[in-house]
Amino acid sequence: MASSGALTLSNMTHVFGTGPEAVTAVVDISIEVPGGQFASIIGRSGCGKTTLFNIVAGLLTPSRGRVLLDGEDITGRAGFVAYMLQKDLLLPWRTIIENVVLGLELARVSKRTSWPRALPLLQRYGLGGFENSFPSALSGGMRQRAALLRTLLCERDVILLDEPFGALDAQTRISMQEWLLGLWKDFGRTVVLVTHDVDEAIFMSDRVYVLSPRPGHLRSVIEVDLPRPRSRSIITSTEFSQLKERCMQLLFEDDQAPPTLN
Repeated sequence: MASSGALTLSNMTHVFGTGPEAVTAVVDISIEVPGGQFASIIGRSGCGKTTLFNIVAGLLTPSRGRVLLDGEDITGRAGFVAYMLQKDLLLPWRTIIENVVLGLELARVSKRTSWPRALPLLQRYGLGGFENSFPSALSGGMRQRAALLRTLLCERDVILLDEPFGALDAQTRISMQEWLLGLWKDFGRTVVLVTHDVDEAIFMSDRVYVLSPRPGHLRSVIEVDLPRPRSRSIITSTEFSQLKERCMQLLFEDDQAPPTLN
């Protein structure tokens, strides 16, 4: 795995608004993802997962805290990481190859350079023969493949994935998880995944960061000491079940507290 791409969030706090209507999204979150690792962030809806991603991507400046990439402070600065949202956001009037090279095009890389770089990836990762098709002709899983390859071609050491498989059916989702792990193994990028799916987080990751309900704070870091490469059969193992049980306990810890009496 590549050693570059070490990502650190230090004492991250963000508050939306001011005065009595202010909403605290995240509080004092510190996360360290070593370069080349696959990490996941899980938490219940509204806990601040997407807020953290927007801060890391430089789309939002935190109220307090710093974002470091390989030790360099990139807080509030865009363009240092690749960021893929849940929707594939493929442009319907562009072919698949034209969509995949869009990031390179925006970076002023010529077609003469970008297309030879992208075409072998399309062939290798399941989109061979579809380079001249339009997004409407592709299944949801194939569209996500194209979107992920577009993100990869941005050539950033850190890739943020915000629920990339959330809209897919269960079978396609499983296939895409395995496909993404193969892609990650080949390229050695640092990947941080936001997901509501605990099985997905454990299956994909080296470590899982569990956030509390809003205001989100880091409740625990779960080290996933399962062998790689991972096959789908690992989800029935005792070790996997124990990790899942621990994650579920942390996610729903507040619900298990006994009611207080006035």
